[in-house]
Amino acid sequence: MLNNDAKIGVVGAGTMGTGIAQVAATQGHQVYLYDAYPEQLEKSKAGLESILARQVEKERMTQDEVDGILNRIEFVDNITGFGECGFVIEAIVEDLDVKKDTFSRLEAIVPRDCVLASNTSSLSIAAISSALKKPERFLGVHFFNPAPLMKLVEVIPGIATDDTVFKSTKEFIRDWDKITVSGKDTPGFIVNRVARPFYGEALRIYEEGIADAATIDWAMKEIGGFRMGPFELMDLIGHDVNYEVTCSVFEAFYYDPRFKPSFAQKRMVEAGWLGRKSGRGFYNYKEGAENPEPTTDQELGEKIFNRILTMLINEACDAVFMNIASIKDVDLAMQNGVNYPKGLLKWADEIGLKNVLDRMTALQVEYREDRYRPNPLLKKKVAEQESFYEK
Repeated sequence: MLNNDAKIGVVGAGTMGTGIAQVAATQGHQVYLYDAYPEQLEKSKAGLESILARQVEKERMTQDEVDGILNRIEFVDNITGFGECGFVIEAIVEDLDVKKDTFSRLEAIVPRDCVLASNTSSLSIAAISSALKKPERFLGVHFFNPAPLMKLVEVIPGIATDDTVFKSTKEFIRDWDKITVSGKDTPGFIVNRVARPFYGEALRIYEEGIADAATIDWAMKEIGGFRMGPFELMDLIGHDVNYEVTCSVFEAFYYDPRFKPSFAQKRMVEAGWLGRKSGRGFYNYKEGAENPEPTTDQELGEKIFNRILTMLINEACDAVFMNIASIKDVDLAMQNGVNYPKGLLKWADEIGLKNVLDRMTALQVEYREDRYRPNPLLKKKVAEQESFYEK
């Protein structure tokens, strides 16, 4: 269905939309990048030119390559040019009504065989597709920021998506030099679902007073091997964004306590301490500010790391148990979507599934909260002396 000559339409010229347009143009496609606001188009074009100029300065690209990419992107303030597109992806505000209206208008313009996709990270693919007369050609294609650098793309079929459209799109995106994984149309898909404990359990440890943010970040980086600690990462993402995703996943899972939001983070948002972009989050980013040093106690650090990792593994088990994604795709997603040092299920095998279950059970016994219930798949694997991967 999709071919290498397809013209690409991108709706939304923000950071993500611009990045997707860059990826498509780098792969040789003619791209129409649309935004309703001319000033956003100008900002997008200037930003892209600046990014690509730096690539030339660092000798990662030639000027001819950069010129080719820029010449293949047409910045447009209307979607009439989308009448020639074979693939259109939307990357606008995470608002269901706005997305439904956008796709309803797009469907009246694009060719009958054009594949329509949303880059949504948290909304239901089925719900968005309900606005279409031909929902079978619609699916989720979720890039990670920054799109030109991050290898992972989650390809998510909706309940109405035609299987040929799904398979064709997955192969098409893979040809863009991306690693594709597929998952069910459930809240958070794979990465944003499985990653919740990285933030949520770190915040819980912080709220309990077991350790401060700097110490928890130190433990996850120095002992766990993560590139960033959870508080550094939340400050980078923005607490408004991170908190909103947590709330939407919590609500979408019918208020399952595994995804319960944090009052500590809620207060940060209310105070306007959004992280790097506001100059203050769990850390102070203002010039000359001094931040607390971590408590580098090995025993404490291992306790923190093991607790957060155990919760992450338990969530990864649930994604497989509920047929959200395969073992391979869960591990690929977490390594390439959020740069985890290892696939969580491979990591579980290395630790020993019984050790993971024992840690999870100890948390459940201590807290008597449903938040800490061990996943049935983890219990089954231990009972049957199985591992996730063949040894």
